[in-house]
Amino acid sequence: MLELVFRRRFAMAHRLLSEASPKCAVPHGHTETVTVRLRATRPAPLDGAANMVEPFERAKGRWHRWIDDRVDHALQLSAADPLLGWFRAQEPHRLDRILVTPGDPTTELLCCLFAAKLGAFLAEDGGRLAVVALEIEETPTNTVGFAGDPLDWLPARAGWWRRADMSINDIVAPEAAAA
Repeated sequence: MLELVFRRRFAMAHRLLSEASPKCAVPHGHTETVTVRLRATRPAPLDGAANMVEPFERAKGRWHRWIDDRVDHALQLSAADPLLGWFRAQEPHRLDRILVTPGDPTTELLCCLFAAKLGAFLAEDGGRLAVVALEIEETPTNTVGFAGDPLDWLPARAGWWRRADMSINDIVAPEAAAA
């Protein structure tokens, strides 16, 4: 079975408020790498002409734009984080750079959210490809991988991750996030 595999690096900052990782309660950052594996939804042998599952540019273009333009250098916060209130009051113009998650923005959660977002992009593009797996390398020694239906694993089934737009939260209107 042929798969398309591509990677993208991005910088991020987050904080985790649950007591599971108290040292991560202070905002801090990582340079992460996301790797995706895609497979044709209707696999077929190579055709003897173009000989490809899908052109890489088509398969990864929108995804890489989302990572580069929206996720890179975004602050990841839980929807319950009091810092969101601070940004609403003090710096509302920065809300479009805050990736908001249902609960702590852990790497495990991000894998599922990213898989759902990429799935939405692929579905809107005709559904010729599907996400087989997605992994995020948080540090050179810590990587989280995900395979399956992300909606089965997410604590909330609805949100920006279900839309094939450039959004990273539900605070800013999706059309504003596209700008």
